[in-house]
Amino acid sequence: MKNRALSTSAGMYLNYLIVGMSIIILPQNMDVLAKQWQTNLAGVAVVISAVGLGRVFVSLVSGVLSDKLGRRLFIILGDLLSIVFFLGELLCTSLTLALIFAIIGGIGGAFLDSGTYPALMELFPEHKTIANVTLKAFVSIGQFTLPLVISFIVAQHLWYGWSFIMCIAVLAVVVLFITFFAHFPVREQQTNVQHSNSHVVKNHSKKSGNIWIDGLLFAIFGYTADGVFLLVSIWITKYGQEVVGMNDVSSRALVSYYSVGSISCVLLTIWLSHRGVKDIQFLLSYMAISFVSLLVLYLFPTPVISTLMAFIVGFSAAGGVMQIGITVMGTFFPNEKGTATGIITTASAIAGFTVNLIAGALATNLANVILFDVGLALIGFISAALITIRYHHIFDSQTEQKTAVPLTVKHS
Repeated sequence: MKNRALSTSAGMYLNYLIVGMSIIILPQNMDVLAKQWQTNLAGVAVVISAVGLGRVFVSLVSGVLSDKLGRRLFIILGDLLSIVFFLGELLCTSLTLALIFAIIGGIGGAFLDSGTYPALMELFPEHKTIANVTLKAFVSIGQFTLPLVISFIVAQHLWYGWSFIMCIAVLAVVVLFITFFAHFPVREQQTNVQHSNSHVVKNHSKKSGNIWIDGLLFAIFGYTADGVFLLVSIWITKYGQEVVGMNDVSSRALVSYYSVGSISCVLLTIWLSHRGVKDIQFLLSYMAISFVSLLVLYLFPTPVISTLMAFIVGFSAAGGVMQIGITVMGTFFPNEKGTATGIITTASAIAGFTVNLIAGALATNLANVILFDVGLALIGFISAALITIRYHHIFDSQTEQKTAVPLTVKHS
């Protein structure tokens, strides 16, 4: 059973290696795509934003359908739509078609999320957070690898489309694997486990969050956390070229340093989690580091500072903080985890659509894009601080009540 779970998860992790590449493959090829689509950088930014729009359309519904129709189906559909996205963006020659394929790519990403996150939690019920944070590690590996591949393609004067073809080939292999060889938990077994543990849920969920207060805070957090890392991953290369004055290879390498930081954070988070550090502690710390590092990146645009801050921003903003936020919100709403996840993923999908539209409008001066990211990080830090306050208000008092009960029983 363990070997089956590991082999099945390997296919899903490989999917998210390509997801990491898909996040940055359009911005990494901005100039050539702008010419091919007969538009400018702002037009490419709109296409990138349309991916987020695709997620907005289906992110809430796809999770519900995944529960009813199964994880395998939605993972396969997500892969197939992602293949259409890569192939369509590579071959289309107009901005309108590019927008349509971007929306298709966003829908594919939403389908992948709705199938993969629940599947991993079902495959590894005792290590849910670690399984999902590891997913983020593979996204970061993809973001680290793609700029190296593109740099090689540019250096060898090869066709830029080979990076797209590579992604399509990997996804095709994963589709075959998930279709014929992957093993997912049977729903009946999951239902029995849920019923057998229902008394445990009742005992541990006497208190929960307020859907209006805490739901709003987590929605703001989801929006800003997603916006912060998206803006850096998409615009850091152009920022390095036009504001910092770095050459093509060095500016592309900023994304790789950013991805190394992300991977480092995932490993550190897993290590610290095993040693008792709570998710809520990660949440506030990582958002604070994101704000400070982005502010330094904006104020001191030098090659050395930009390289260092790219690593630190990747560490704090792209090292799984979104996955940690989903886990913490699940603690606030232990009996409504699906709703909780839907709130954050919808907010992040809206961010994926809107922040790039704003960034595209600011693209005439790329320093303003980073300044906008600084503002998002500040709002994210404030929301994380308020979530932390609410967390201690709700659960510290609950702990005190639980510890008070045995004392009373002892003296009776």
